[in-house]
Amino acid sequence: MIIGRSPLRVSLGGGGTDLPSYYREHGGFLIAAAMTKYVYVSMHETPLKEMLLRYSQIERVKEVSEIRHPILREALKLTDIRGPNLEITSMADIPAGTGLGSSGSFATCLLKVLHRFKRQNIQPRELAEMACHIEIDVLKEPIGKQDQYIAAFGGVTVFEFNRDDTVSARPVRASADTLDLLEDSLIMVSTGFYRSAGQVLKEQDEKTKSADPSMVANLHYVKELGQRSLEAIESGNLTDLGRIMDEHWTHKKKRSKSMSNPDIDRWYALAMENGALGGKLIGAGGGGFLLFYTEQKARLRHALRAEGLVEVTLGFDYEGTKIVAG
Repeated sequence: MIIGRSPLRVSLGGGGTDLPSYYREHGGFLIAAAMTKYVYVSMHETPLKEMLLRYSQIERVKEVSEIRHPILREALKLTDIRGPNLEITSMADIPAGTGLGSSGSFATCLLKVLHRFKRQNIQPRELAEMACHIEIDVLKEPIGKQDQYIAAFGGVTVFEFNRDDTVSARPVRASADTLDLLEDSLIMVSTGFYRSAGQVLKEQDEKTKSADPSMVANLHYVKELGQRSLEAIESGNLTDLGRIMDEHWTHKKKRSKSMSNPDIDRWYALAMENGALGGKLIGAGGGGFLLFYTEQKARLRHALRAEGLVEVTLGFDYEGTKIVAG
């Protein structure tokens, strides 16, 4: 049996500028961190004359073309694996629809496992591009490239999305002490609201394609905030990072009326009154997880727990998508 894992992610600045509708005209810039929360995919051959696919649903099919799960179907087509005597199972530490890039993590993990099955090696950049090709080019999802790239590369990483569709990637140039402090100063809680990133991003994508002045200006400013966030991290001035996160969230909410809701706004205000310097919803918005930067972690944690919000421990993953067995 082959087992792979791929990290989920949090974005630390520049989110939204990784969509082709923006970066092909203006260039995108983003900082993301891979988390020690994972999507897992296992695969093995069976004596059965069918494919058994297990995720949130179960499929039994004879042909790849019959598969309902779009990423599974297109990944098997792309790698020319036809079965039928295969069993593929996916599990995750955190459910999909929570803003942590689960579809990109699933795509990179699945492709890594499929390449191992064929006894082929694949490098992180090629893995990320193949996953992007499936989700963006083939399935026409109105999403960006950050999820696939940070899942494949891991770490706390800077990405530049170039107008010619190439992507430059490098680790954040910060000391180990700074990265440890950053990791320790973040608190992440579940809002209990779940949504498809595509639903939220569709509005942004359509407005950007039509050169809507307010949307383009908003993304320009978010890109600038991302660059300022990088300067704060690399200089070790994490207090500034927290304040920039607050500024970022204020501008992110202007992109769409569905970005937030009264409960999320109330929890955010509560956090800011109890030691958070800044925060935001992770991912496209509309639900998922709230991430806060704080220098008063015990106080903030107590206030959030009193509201019944469930914390998820956050650590940084520095390995990216990998095979863990087989």
